[in-house]
Amino acid sequence: MKQMERTPWADLDGQPRELTAMLLAALEAMGRHPEIRRVRRTAREALRPEAGWRLLDAGCGAGDVARRLAGETGGEVVALDVSAATIAAAVERHDGSAVRYAVGDLASIDLPAGSVDGVWCERVLQHVDDADVVIAELIRVTRPGGRVCLIDTDWTSLAFDGVPPALARTVVDDMHGRLTPRRADMGRTLRRRLVGKGLRDVTATPVTCLFPDPASAAVVLPMLNPGVPEDAWTTPPGVRQKWFSHVEAAGARGDFLAVLTIWVVTGAV
Repeated sequence: MKQMERTPWADLDGQPRELTAMLLAALEAMGRHPEIRRVRRTAREALRPEAGWRLLDAGCGAGDVARRLAGETGGEVVALDVSAATIAAAVERHDGSAVRYAVGDLASIDLPAGSVDGVWCERVLQHVDDADVVIAELIRVTRPGGRVCLIDTDWTSLAFDGVPPALARTVVDDMHGRLTPRRADMGRTLRRRLVGKGLRDVTATPVTCLFPDPASAAVVLPMLNPGVPEDAWTTPPGVRQKWFSHVEAAGARGDFLAVLTIWVVTGAV
C-alpha cells in the first residue's frame, strides 16, 4: 500500500530496529491509556459485534484489540497489518484466542468478498495514500448487513492551554507530515466517506480526548514526548528546548491542558 507521507508510523518496517521497538512500545502504551480505552469502548459499542462473528482488524498493530474482540465474541478475528514487524510482535503476544495474523496490503486485501461480518479499522486511514480505496476494500470483504467501524484522528482539533500559543503552533506545524500525518483531518471525513459509499445507518461520534498533564499527553501526542529523537525535530535552534521548558512549567503549575478529537464512525453494508 503506497503511503502518502512516510512518517515512522506509516513505514515501521523501514525504521532502524531501535526506533521500531520504541514505536511498538508506544503503541502498547497508547492502548493502555484511559482516553484511548474510552475511544475503543465507544467504537466497540458502535460496532456491536455479535457472538460468533468473524471480524477483520485492519491495521491491527500488535493485536491487542483483535485478541480482545476474539475473546468477547468467541469468533475468529483476522488481524491484518502492512508491517511485518508489528505482526511479529502480535504473534509473540498471542494468548491462544481465535486470531489469525497476516501481513497484507489494506488496499488489496487477500480475503473473498463478503467473508467477514464486521471490520475494525483504528487510526490507520490517516496514514494511507488513498483512504477511499482502502475503505472500498473494507466494504468489499464485509457481507451484506455486516458493519464497518472506522476510528481516526482529527489532528486539526489538537489544542493546548498553559503554553504560549505561537510556540505551540510552531511545534505542531513542525511535526505535521513528520510525526503526525499530512492528512490531518481524516477523522472528520469518515462519515462523508461512508455515506458516499452507500452504507446504511451511518453514525458518527466525536470523542474529545483530554490530557490534563504533560505525562498523560506524551503517551499519545509525539510533540509532548521528550523521548522522540531530537533529529526528528526541524524547528529552529532552541525551539524544542523552549517548548519543553514551557510544558514542564505548565505541568508544575497544574494548568497544562491538551485536547484532541478522535472520531468513531460506523455503517452497515
